[in-house]
Formats: sequence, structure tokens, C-alpha cells
Amino acid sequence: MRRYARTVVAFALATSVVTGTAGWVSGDAQQALTGPPPGTTSWRADRVLGEELPDPERATPAEVAASFDGLSTGERQLLLLRHPSVVGNLDGAPLELRYRANSLALAAAEDPRYRSLATPGRQILAFDPRGRGQVAEVFGDLRSARRVSVVVPGSDNDAGTFDRKVAAHGAPPGMARTLHAAAGPGTAVIAWAGYTTPVGVGVDAATGRLAEAGAGRLTRFVEGLTADGLPEPAVFCHSYGSVVCGLAAHRLPATDLVVLGSPGMRADDVDALRTRATVWAAKDPTDWIDDVPSVRFAGLGHGTDPTDPAFGARRIPAEDAEGHAGYFAPGTDSLRAFAAIARGAATEEGAAR
Repeated sequence: MRRYARTVVAFALATSVVTGTAGWVSGDAQQALTGPPPGTTSWRADRVLGEELPDPERATPAEVAASFDGLSTGERQLLLLRHPSVVGNLDGAPLELRYRANSLALAAAEDPRYRSLATPGRQILAFDPRGRGQVAEVFGDLRSARRVSVVVPGSDNDAGTFDRKVAAHGAPPGMARTLHAAAGPGTAVIAWAGYTTPVGVGVDAATGRLAEAGAGRLTRFVEGLTADGLPEPAVFCHSYGSVVCGLAAHRLPATDLVVLGSPGMRADDVDALRTRATVWAAKDPTDWIDDVPSVRFAGLGHGTDPTDPAFGARRIPAEDAEGHAGYFAPGTDSLRAFAAIARGAATEEGAAR
């Protein structure tokens, strides 16, 4: 009975937190964008090569990669020109083809929110303008990189906010850019805003509904990288992005899972994640996420704090990071540790070397 009472109190506290007390904003309910890329209907009907093309929804990334391996340069270019929105988002397709396809799709986009993404020289690996928009950008030479990292952001991130200037190292491209600069030669980092994130701090942020959809998209995206011959990545998961990573962990091909500013991973401990990746966790003492109760009840909350010693993750020093968006700030211990993980050169205790 006493345990039940504690659970009810925790549930009430969690509800009060996520619905806007303590001055936090209430979030708007979001509809997760799922399914195949825009233009898939035309792609499925196209017989320009004399046979069916790999289905963007049903074909695995490995099957997509095998299909493109059998095409000539001219055939690849033909598909690129006829279906840039599909090719640019087709996990398993060659990354060089995806860059060119997304450049074409962005050049044709009329929405002013995406104008900056069309800047020449940017390496856009995915771009879907539907809804709030989704995007992935590469920093470094992905094809030649010996070590690859993927940054998965949390709430309020989409293609329209991707290039926001506030807290530059807290936005997805800022996190990826500073990580790549710190990790150095031989590495590449992808900023992946490829799922529908919560808006504000509300019920969406307190449940796993959007994270479930995002976990499937993240898994397929990473499988596409490995199918294209790239190394398994280290995946850095910020805030609600760590919920996505927690739900994807058991099927996500990754060397490391690094969670920072996490409200929980919907798992009681590392073993419950069922991953062979090394799991790391960071939280700085000024991060407001520390006020979010580490509970999961009636679908609300995300469970154990990954920095709790009982969770079993390797702890990353983050005492000099400031706030919820400060983990990638240049000069911080957390960024130095992240860079060591990105290089594949981190100690057992989580400190850089």
C-alpha cells in the first residue's frame, strides 16, 4: 500500500511538471510523420528501367543498396532526376546520390523556412518538407571517415528550426559541427532531425508515442548508412532524443549510445536496453531536466535517470556544462569526452584520453 501511495504521488508530480507548472510551456500535440518518402507513388509506378524499383517502404536498406549496386552511372542519374525526393531519402542508396538529390529537392522547395538549407556546399543527406519538415546534414567526409557519429536531438527540432542561431551549439547542426571539430580528422558527424519531435514541454514530451515512431526511422536511417558501406556509428541522444534511442536500442546498429540531458530511456537499466553498444550518460547540475521525476506510470514519464549509478551507464563528466543545451559547448569536459567517444578513444571510466 505504501509503495502504491508513493507511485501515485510520483505520477501526480510528473503530471504537474509536464503540463506546464514551474513556468514551462505546454506543448501542442503532434502527429508523427511516418511512412515512405514523398513521391513514392510515382516511384512505384515507374518502369523506366524495365522492372520494379525497390519499394521505399517495404525493401530493407540492404536490399536498396544491392539494387543500386546493380545500376549503371547513367541509370542512377536517371532515377535521381526523375525522383529526387525519393532518392534523397532512400535509406541504403549511395550517399553521394542522396546529396545531389536533396540539393535538387531543396532548390525546388518554395517554403522560405528551407531556404538556408539550399546553400551550396551543404551535405544534406535527407530532406522531407512535409509537415514541420525533417532533415539530416553531414559534417566531414562521410565516405572516407573511419568513425561516424549521429546526433539525435530532442523537442522543438525540425527542418524549419534546424538553422536557428540561438544557442548555436544546442541546435542539431551546432551540436554536430562542434563535435566534428573536437573529434578531428577521420571522423564525420550527422545531425539527424529525422523524426517528429514534441513541441514544448507537454504530454507529447512525457509519453513515448512520438519516440516510438522516431525509433523506427532512426533504426532504418542507421541501417542505411551501414548498408552503404559506412561504419556503425556512435549515436549521441539529447533530451527527448534519448527516449528515441532507448526505444531503438535493441535493433540499432551502433558502437556507442551516449545520452545527455536525458529524461529517461524507457528502460530500468542498461540490460533492459538489450543493446551491444556501450552506453554512456551525462547530466550537468544546472540542467532543468533534473527536476523531471524519474518515473514511468500510466504511459507518462520515461523511467530511471541514465546517470543514476543503478542504471549501469558509464558516466561522462559534465559539471562545467551550463543548462540543458550546454553539453556541446567548446571547452567543456563533456565535449572532450564526446569527442573521445566519437574517435573511438574513450577510457572505461568515460574520461577522454
